[in-house]
Amino acid sequence: MPGLIVQKYGGSSVATTDLIRNVARRVARVHDRGTRIVGVVSAMGDTTDDLIAVAKRVTSDPPDRELALLLSTGEVVTAALLTMALRTEGYEATALTGFQAGIRTNPVHTKAQILDIEPSRIHRELDTGAIPIIAGYQGWTDDQDIAVLGRGGSDTTAVAIAIALEADRCEILKDVDGVFSADPRIVPNARKLDFISYEEILELARAGSQVLHPRAAELGETYGMPIVVRSSFHEAEGTTIVTGDKMPLEGRERVRAIAHDTDVARITIVGVPDRPGIAYGVFAPIEAAAISVDVIVQNVSHQNVTDISFTVARTDLTRTLRIVEPLAREMQAQDVTSSGTMAKVSIVGSGMVANPGYAARMFGALAESGCNIISITTSEIRITCLIDEAQVPVAVRALHDAFRLDEA
Repeated sequence: MPGLIVQKYGGSSVATTDLIRNVARRVARVHDRGTRIVGVVSAMGDTTDDLIAVAKRVTSDPPDRELALLLSTGEVVTAALLTMALRTEGYEATALTGFQAGIRTNPVHTKAQILDIEPSRIHRELDTGAIPIIAGYQGWTDDQDIAVLGRGGSDTTAVAIAIALEADRCEILKDVDGVFSADPRIVPNARKLDFISYEEILELARAGSQVLHPRAAELGETYGMPIVVRSSFHEAEGTTIVTGDKMPLEGRERVRAIAHDTDVARITIVGVPDRPGIAYGVFAPIEAAAISVDVIVQNVSHQNVTDISFTVARTDLTRTLRIVEPLAREMQAQDVTSSGTMAKVSIVGSGMVANPGYAARMFGALAESGCNIISITTSEIRITCLIDEAQVPVAVRALHDAFRLDEA
């Protein structure tokens, strides 16, 4: 049986019809080498943002079910156009929606998670020699509603399909050459990494790096699916994601990369009565609404009251305040404040576990660059500081220099 790979093409790789034809030629070359290939595509360029803007012009609060249906059309358009381009080049190809590809999700319409994939239709297309082109980012619920997976969800679609098909590997093709030590748009001398561990890429994704969606990294690690991140514009080698025990010795004793995230909003509940169950009372309804909470800080109690601060995605700020403000009144908190101008900057590296001193170096570099730290959170291989959004470029460059990440 010939080998099988899944290739996912991001929005900037299919932003124009010329680029779609370029992707078609690239997919065709893989097919011509005798390798079976399945394509997964994102919406063209800024299509998703444009669709959201259109919805907001109709209503300030579009219902999730209909919004998911609207947003799913972007990927369907790309899949259809890429299939047309392949057929024009003389190749059999079939465009499939998430429903047709057998992708079943939970009913959280705009932030769904994949429950399972029934890939019989994909197999039928492959068995006829056709190239299946699948609309990423979407699936269907048990009620046969369309659901979408949230930002970056096409990465998750691609990895999940690769797992379901038992593919040899999954390639994530983007407008960058791979995973870098920092965002090259901020740090021109950022270095491309040849290898990175699943643990590190997952932490980078959670910290704001848009190279790979966190759920895609989780699935890849859980099922041992090889993932390669590479450019869609040339054939150069990208970054291979591997298990930690297969990492080269280079990089195991140092910070590997800097990540930043400007999609951050901070909410503070001021003067909360300090009694058991208060934190649960705040965060359980937020979780029930499928809103992800990140940096959480609860101050030391004074006179039996405390402040609770936490961050959410900026796009979730309004929804979160709608939940928190009535809760705060019920709890007899003094006030609820919020800010949509926050950002996170993080250092990530598996070598941080066994080597002390990284936190001090990070805080020192930020201090010397004039960046004020608002709050701090850590994991075994990540340290994240909440800062003002305007300070992100200075902070990222300072940390990249402090840890000498431009050096091989």
